[in-house]
Amino acid sequence: MIATGIFTGYYPYTVDKVIAEIKKDRFSCVQLDVSFKDIDAAKEVLTRAKANELRDKFRDANLPIVAVSSYTNIIHRDREQRKRNIDYIKMMMERALDLGSPYVASETGTCHPESDWMWDDRNASEEAYEETAGIIYELVKFGKEVGAVFIVENYVNNVIGSIEQVQRLFADINMPNLKLICDPANYFTVENITDIDGQLHRIFDALADKMVIAHAKDIKQSEDAGVKQADIDADESHMFRGAGGVDLPAAGLGDLNYPSYVSLLAKHHPNISLIIEHVDKGDIPRAKQFVDSVLKQQGV
Repeated sequence: MIATGIFTGYYPYTVDKVIAEIKKDRFSCVQLDVSFKDIDAAKEVLTRAKANELRDKFRDANLPIVAVSSYTNIIHRDREQRKRNIDYIKMMMERALDLGSPYVASETGTCHPESDWMWDDRNASEEAYEETAGIIYELVKFGKEVGAVFIVENYVNNVIGSIEQVQRLFADINMPNLKLICDPANYFTVENITDIDGQLHRIFDALADKMVIAHAKDIKQSEDAGVKQADIDADESHMFRGAGGVDLPAAGLGDLNYPSYVSLLAKHHPNISLIIEHVDKGDIPRAKQFVDSVLKQQGV
């Protein structure tokens, strides 16, 4: 049976309050953003003792941590910022097992000089691919040393975005501690959004064996090709709502074929965790009810 979870970062409170709210909303697992009001890994070093304290609080609440967030632009054009971003991921990888999950997640980033979400033509270059793959190899190798698994979240405006690019990455870095987040919304462009079912089948046919957790958001065509952000109290990665002609709203507010998505997901991973994202705080109950209703309809 597929478990329904949520990112902790959509709850802008202290650790204890976040846990209480997630329990009230009846989720059964979480993807952990260490960005609470009383502890924030982006602003302070996450010690082993603090990581263990976090892990134990979620264990006591019977809320398994299925993955740890470490979203950042690993190919940032500013070399000093890039190093800080990579060091941040490594810190989270060092603490991953102390937090209760080996899985540490990040996107691959974009070469755009001003935005972490917009397409840049350099993303399509061989140089950008090789540079990005080299950084990911470094992270995966580091993860092997500390017992962490790097899970990639591709996105069409990143260097690693398409099915073919993800396949190439996994062929080039053939290591067991490199895995993939299943998020079909991240593969859609204005060119392929008219073939939603076909794209869903292509994603799973090509990449199902690499997936370890799944995300639940939606897709919708937009005339606005700029970056869309929600006005919420959260990290930038959770404020993001799409760019480049495809909006990425919360699950149930767009055109993704959710019955087909969860059916394919259950076929390949019947016990995977499905993590809701791209929600405003007030929309969480509706999004969960929508996802749960589709799971029940599909019997998964």
